[in-house]
Amino acid sequence: MNNDWPYRSEVLKLIFPLLDGSDLQNCMLVSHQWKDIAADDYLWKCICIRKWPSFLKRRFSPTLTYYQLFVNFSKKQPQRSLLPARLSLEDIEFYIDVWSDQNLVFSEAVPGPILEDGIPNPPSGTYEVLRNHLVPKPNGNCGSNYKMMMPIHPKFSFSLSMSVTVSVLIGRKDTKKMACIIDKSLFEYIDGSVYRAMAFDYMRFSPLYPFLPGMRAWVSLLFMENDSSGGAIDVFGIEMDFSDIAQSKIEVLWLLDMLDWK
Repeated sequence: MNNDWPYRSEVLKLIFPLLDGSDLQNCMLVSHQWKDIAADDYLWKCICIRKWPSFLKRRFSPTLTYYQLFVNFSKKQPQRSLLPARLSLEDIEFYIDVWSDQNLVFSEAVPGPILEDGIPNPPSGTYEVLRNHLVPKPNGNCGSNYKMMMPIHPKFSFSLSMSVTVSVLIGRKDTKKMACIIDKSLFEYIDGSVYRAMAFDYMRFSPLYPFLPGMRAWVSLLFMENDSSGGAIDVFGIEMDFSDIAQSKIEVLWLLDMLDWK
């Protein structure tokens, strides 16, 4: 189209209202003339009303221009990297207790870094489907489904007919405070295909974070079948994860920092 054509602007004013927002944004990059015409806020009003029809029924005038409204609410938000967590594994200690029919079968104070080592040397007889899961990913900060686990020495056994429960408290060295992660939860889920018994509890967060209900902490007992003891299973490891919401090490540390510390 010749730049000297006298009806150029009028033609553009007829075409631009037919475009969607992203195409009109691209037109603004063609030339100064196109940008000046496409910047008419009436065009962006039409686009906003097509995109959000109920916006026409608003009872107040927005402080932003229609172009600003489109740009702010239509663009995809970039994925933001978390800031370094204020808490580290070196700062925390887990207190894990397991009962079988009210008899204490495991009780240990576990420093945070221990749970990051995984179980690199599982006992003889560990099934392959579980063995491949026991060594943590080399990059815990970026890997998905970050889990913490540790071996149990000596192993303990229980029958599937028993009621087995777990409690997990956590302490932090920097503030000397404690929090509860799991309170006497029952291992209700026995998954024989992956050789684990699972229990969960809903986490208790600080009142500073009122919009975090329904987040679960999971504890799994990793086991082998014991053919010589009439249906009992031998537990050789414990795993803990927060995969409902926290998928990486830094996310887990941020989550733990938001607990209701006392």
